[in-house]
Amino acid sequence: MSANESNETSLFSSNCHASTPKESEKGKKDPKRTPLSHLKKVHCSFKSPHHVTEKAKVSHEGEVAELQRRREQLDSEIAQLEAEGYKVEELEHHIKKLHEYNDIKDIGQSLLGRIAALRGTTTRDLYTQFDLALDD
Repeated sequence: MSANESNETSLFSSNCHASTPKESEKGKKDPKRTPLSHLKKVHCSFKSPHHVTEKAKVSHEGEVAELQRRREQLDSEIAQLEAEGYKVEELEHHIKKLHEYNDIKDIGQSLLGRIAALRGTTTRDLYTQFDLALDD
């Protein structure tokens, strides 16, 4: 075993706990998949990013208190907006109109794409031909 293979094996064994031997441990040369892979923990077992440590866990009481605080904050923001003259009905109307506008715009974009394909040009060229704003 060369010094480099010995170094790789020690790096592997010190950073990860594997249950099966590597090819280099069986006497065959281990083909590298990525350069400098011996410097990274690519041979380690999977560790979930969703694993929560004991320190990070929040008690149920703390979570309830945080949710109540957030609710009070949102209620005060709603009361402030209503005091300024905004109404929930108007907001729902504006949201509905925005959805309608976005649907119409999507259809227009689709039509421009089809016209561009038929003409063998780009949609950018069609924007200038039809006198449309590119940022709209």
